[in-house]
Amino acid sequence: MNETECTLSALTIHPIKSCGGIAVAESLLVETGLELDRAWMVVDGQGRMLTQRELPRMALIQPSLRNAEVVLRAPGMLALHLQRDTVEATTRVQVWDDVVKAYDMGGLAAQWFSDFLGPDCHRPLRLVRFDPEERRLSSPKWAGEIEAENAFSDGYPLLVAGAASLEDLNQRLAARGVPPVTMARFRPNLVLTGLQPYDEDHLQEIDIATDDGPVTLRLVKPCVRCTIPNVDPAAGTTSHEPGDTLAGYRADPRMQGGITFGMNAVVVAGFEHRLRVGQPARVRWNFE
Repeated sequence: MNETECTLSALTIHPIKSCGGIAVAESLLVETGLELDRAWMVVDGQGRMLTQRELPRMALIQPSLRNAEVVLRAPGMLALHLQRDTVEATTRVQVWDDVVKAYDMGGLAAQWFSDFLGPDCHRPLRLVRFDPEERRLSSPKWAGEIEAENAFSDGYPLLVAGAASLEDLNQRLAARGVPPVTMARFRPNLVLTGLQPYDEDHLQEIDIATDDGPVTLRLVKPCVRCTIPNVDPAAGTTSHEPGDTLAGYRADPRMQGGITFGMNAVVVAGFEHRLRVGQPARVRWNFE
């Protein structure tokens, strides 16, 4: 099997599903992916998830990590401080088709999100945290024998993209007179450099050398794109790009013609190992 060397060039966590991401220099790999990734989620009064698909202004909610807190900031709002180890009442919420156990984060967080996003959705909102005792597994159709756990991610612990793929997309956008976009539009956890555009489509596994030992990730499913990449993360507004450009060349027969960018991944080995930007990686190809 052919192998290629590359580099882990970026790590990003999104503590609150569909809100802003945090570029980090290092992150612990846990059962559900990167530590704190998609650990919280915004829901309506019936416990149903809300995302940038319905509320693009969620992109303007920017978290940061400070000691034992996640601090949230948004335009026109005072900062909201979430204690990493504090939750309130138990509840049940719906993320896609899964109904799972979670913890409500209380009235102050609910009011903060309702004040900032409520005018766009005309209903009160709640913030919840995933219950670590819950086991929400990826589809065995794609994950195979690996019981891959998820918190509030769409369905897989990790999302991987190649830096060269974004460069290629931006060249295509420029040819159409469209400004470039950043990788933040696609919300990957790991970005690899040293590959050709869209090489990640054809990878089977990634081995990353960490100080704690090797990490092995298996790329299992192309990431079909909805409207979220069309949301400008700096403005919280929606347009038709880069979706229109991607639709011209990224229809994926593996996904019945769905428009894909990036690959969903599961963890084969290396839990509790720490990933760091700059670590060398070796990829193995899947040419089936």
